[in-house]
Amino acid sequence: MALPKINTPTYELELPSTGETLKYRPFLVKEQKMLLMAQETGEDNDIARAMGDLVHTCTFGKTDPVNSPVFDIEYLFLRIRGKSVGENVTLNVTCPDDNETKVSVKVNLEDISINMLDDHTNEIQLLDNCKIIFRYPILSDMSGITAGGDIQSVFKLMEACVQEIHHGDDVYYRADMSDKDITDFIDQLTGDQFEKISDFFNSMPKLRHVIKVTNPKTKKKSEVVLEGLQSFLV
Repeated sequence: MALPKINTPTYELELPSTGETLKYRPFLVKEQKMLLMAQETGEDNDIARAMGDLVHTCTFGKTDPVNSPVFDIEYLFLRIRGKSVGENVTLNVTCPDDNETKVSVKVNLEDISINMLDDHTNEIQLLDNCKIIFRYPILSDMSGITAGGDIQSVFKLMEACVQEIHHGDDVYYRADMSDKDITDFIDQLTGDQFEKISDFFNSMPKLRHVIKVTNPKTKKKSEVVLEGLQSFLV
């Protein structure tokens, strides 16, 4: 006799980048296995691919994990994870007043949102007649990139995200530019112009949540800002 099929609940959310309403479901044991196997390899590419595949499957094929912005994928993954194994997580947070005492804090994943600044734009005006249009990083761009990552990998990320360069009436598209073309273009920028590019990446939409902690040793109350998917994974 065939064993019964268990119905899986579905939920809805708004995709941060577009506001589109998207249906999703919790991940199943077979999908969690694939993610755990990828994590065991320790390879960034394997983990990113497994996470993307899981998000694609759990959104009923409505998400493109290859071309979607990283912040969309991370937000979806966090929501799926919450509905799959529990929305409350306990995080160990370092108290900022002494930078050494750790405290446990419970966080509801439903409270985590994407922080999107009103004045953020992907069009960077370098001169009156020159601007760069960037796309947001995708999962494959982030391989090997960590907070405080080495300069070479940071530059590589910037160059990968160049979409168009406008100079006067001329428009240069990424498909028509070599990696060396982009490197040479960025290398010729002034410090002020490069700072504008850095501001784009620093202010990109990202998972962000502020929690309040009290240091049990000093009794000092502080706020801790958690950013990025890794901050909420245990």
